[in-house]
Amino acid sequence: MAEFHKLLARLKGALERPQAAPPHENHTAPAQVPVATVAHRAELASAFASELVDVSGHFLGNLTASEAAARVASLARESAAKNVMIGEGVVTRMSLFSAALEGVGCTLTKPRGLDKGQEKIRAAMIDNFANCDIGIAEAHYAIASTGTFAVMSAEARPGSLTLLPPVSVIIVNIDRVVANLAAALAAFGADTIATNRVSFITGPSRTADIEKRIVMGVHGPKKLYGAIIWPEHE
Repeated sequence: MAEFHKLLARLKGALERPQAAPPHENHTAPAQVPVATVAHRAELASAFASELVDVSGHFLGNLTASEAAARVASLARESAAKNVMIGEGVVTRMSLFSAALEGVGCTLTKPRGLDKGQEKIRAAMIDNFANCDIGIAEAHYAIASTGTFAVMSAEARPGSLTLLPPVSVIIVNIDRVVANLAAALAAFGADTIATNRVSFITGPSRTADIEKRIVMGVHGPKKLYGAIIWPEHE
């Protein structure tokens, strides 16, 4: 993966470097050849995958939505997961994941908005988050430079979905993979950041409170799996 990233970087540099005119010749330099959008997206995807692995995450791959649903279902089957929480999508049809998971025998629970006075139901739902086997969410953006997912909470995509289950699976659309934190904040916009809860998730839960040693999964997911969703035709 690192070699692929380096190759794309060299390709981009070569395409953007203007050609030098031969000595004593006076003519207009040829126009730069633009870097194809797909190459730029592939570069960001490669960088994100590398950084995600570096922070102890697991990269499931660059997949179509159907492929990702099948891969997550296989993961659930391999880990003997029975209870799965799945949140509302951002741009991806999460029904693909629901169908695939039900196909391997998983019981699904979907977060839903609750009216005032339904605190007991809300408490039970949060308890289900903490006791389920896998939580699945779609991120609004992914940051290539750090392997970070940015997830904005909603009634049908609560923050507890990515904070409580022992195994967290987060997907993101390739068009929402950005270069760095500044690009992610700009994509959200100042008003959105000011009025919504956004979680920035970099790898599984970790702490160094105990004897200054890194321990995984004490306050949240022990494992984090990520996938980048590409259009079916690419």
